[in-house]
Amino acid sequence: MEGPSNGGMLYHEVQEAKLCAVHCVNTVLQGPFFSEFDLAALASDLDRTERQMMMQSTVGAGDFRTDESHNVSLGGDFSIQVLQKALEVWDLQVIPLDSPVAEPAQVDPELENAFICHLQDHWFSIRKVNGEWYNFDSLYAAPEHLSKFYLSAYLDSLKGAGWSIFLVRGNFPRECPLSSSEALNGYGQWLTSEDCVRILKSCNSKGESSRPLDPIRRQPTDQFTSLSEAELLAMEDEDLKAAIAASLMDSAPAIPSSKFDLCSTEKSN
Repeated sequence: MEGPSNGGMLYHEVQEAKLCAVHCVNTVLQGPFFSEFDLAALASDLDRTERQMMMQSTVGAGDFRTDESHNVSLGGDFSIQVLQKALEVWDLQVIPLDSPVAEPAQVDPELENAFICHLQDHWFSIRKVNGEWYNFDSLYAAPEHLSKFYLSAYLDSLKGAGWSIFLVRGNFPRECPLSSSEALNGYGQWLTSEDCVRILKSCNSKGESSRPLDPIRRQPTDQFTSLSEAELLAMEDEDLKAAIAASLMDSAPAIPSSKFDLCSTEKSN
């Protein structure tokens, strides 16, 4: 039986400028494998390919601006295509959760290994590490543990609130190729599960929110803090989903999906 990946450590990146797409990719891979410059290079390659295809096509070519990137905005926000391309480097597939191919994950997400979530201006990952699920949102001070029972309800609540969810499948790297001292990129950190609990408790004791900011309202979303994990486990599945859905009902009004990540929240401590 294989031992725990990265010696049992969790890799987390805290929000820096508009780099939530970078943080999302790296927490899926569990290591600082990509920088914003790497994703920018991938975006440039995708733009070049798209321009060549459009120039060869007589349909729609007139509406395609060759001086405009369709994969990275001027503010440095990356499209889902860039995230897909980055993960393809590691032979990982990014599949919309509502795709027929992902149907087993819709029924039993616990059997998967990673999800990418996106709404309007923010990307984050939900990842299984060493058999346990964690929310690696870069707006969190540390990864937050998700029980297997809670995982399904949480994904359902995100879908109901308008988030786009993507399943990530493939052979995930088990070890970061760099030592921890070389790997940290200024906003990355290696943590034990005990570290995560301690950091989140410390935030709560100081009156600081360890929860992410709502991407629509830019306010802390602490709708889950009133329920302990034991209380959640004691609830029936459908009742839990209904409770979470109700708490999120007004947090994310329906909006057209944006191709770009427009994350503008600065690093929060």
